[in-house]
Amino acid sequence: MEHYYALIMAGGGGTRLWPLSRGNMPKQFLPLVEDDSMFRVSVTRLAPLFPPDHIYVVAGARYAESLRADAPEIPEGNFVLEPSARDSAPAAALGVAVIAKRDPEATIVILTADHHIADKPGFRNALASAYELAQTGAIVTLGIKPDHPSTGFGYIRRGDFLTQIKGLDCYRSLGFSEKPDAPRAAEFIASGEYSWNSGMFAWKADTAFREYERQQPAMMASIRQIQKAVDTPDYPQVLAEHWEKIDKISIDYAVMEKAEQMAVIPVDFGWSDVGSWSALFDVLDQDEHGNITKGSAPHRIDITSHNTLVFSDKMVVTIGVDDLIIVQTDDAVLVCHKDRSQDVKTVVEQLKKQHKSEYL
Repeated sequence: MEHYYALIMAGGGGTRLWPLSRGNMPKQFLPLVEDDSMFRVSVTRLAPLFPPDHIYVVAGARYAESLRADAPEIPEGNFVLEPSARDSAPAAALGVAVIAKRDPEATIVILTADHHIADKPGFRNALASAYELAQTGAIVTLGIKPDHPSTGFGYIRRGDFLTQIKGLDCYRSLGFSEKPDAPRAAEFIASGEYSWNSGMFAWKADTAFREYERQQPAMMASIRQIQKAVDTPDYPQVLAEHWEKIDKISIDYAVMEKAEQMAVIPVDFGWSDVGSWSALFDVLDQDEHGNITKGSAPHRIDITSHNTLVFSDKMVVTIGVDDLIIVQTDDAVLVCHKDRSQDVKTVVEQLKKQHKSEYL
């Protein structure tokens, strides 16, 4: 697979993990699950399938120094930096453009910097399978086997069986459905035909650009101009000039929902988007009472508490509390019921309205 590349999307603010995740230190830079940052883990689990020079990272320029320090083995030129945030569709297009300029035969898998994957060999096997299927001209999505009717994820419906690659069944995709309400999510699960949309997919560079040209011609006009300047002295100026002309739009809305020749590989490798404190709770080790302690504090005292997550670098004492999430930083403390962790994003919205930027 000499023409196979991994493109890690390292943007995103992780607002539902406030107060730990902030604008200058979003969740991909935090050691939330393992000892290393989530970005570092996302890089190391690609070995040995991808050598460092076949790993690219696209992110905002403000994060360049932190990203390079976290993954020094990746060549400096493989960090594709956005002048400003334009959402995932332009970010992916820019990354694909840089890679394809250097290798027109490239096949690229789009990955994330802030997801947890428990079964790393199973994950790499799925990426190898996606590469083979992408050679047919398909856009190959990795669909996560759902274990409950979540309303927080998009869904992919599978159609006819296509083939089996490396022990994984591959299907034609019948399309995406955005985050459903609870009754519709239950219908999806009951049908057995749906997977969660992981946001990870593989495509050949020319397949990607064909879809962008068909669905987002204005965006591609700017991306083509930027691509011409890649690895030339004019690149910074051309990038700055054309980048601001591109509309902000997610890749699901811009390309994936109406893409042709879609395929899905249902996978089950212990995936979590770690999108909230309750999601993090589900992937961390719990003690005999269902409690979790994270942070550098050497001690915690608990008296008859259950199913409670404490994330702090200071001593925390809990007495007789259940189903709580307690997060302490130098300047903020969050205490919420486990079932209300999705509402943390509302706190961030309130802080913005109150112009409390020092807490964002």
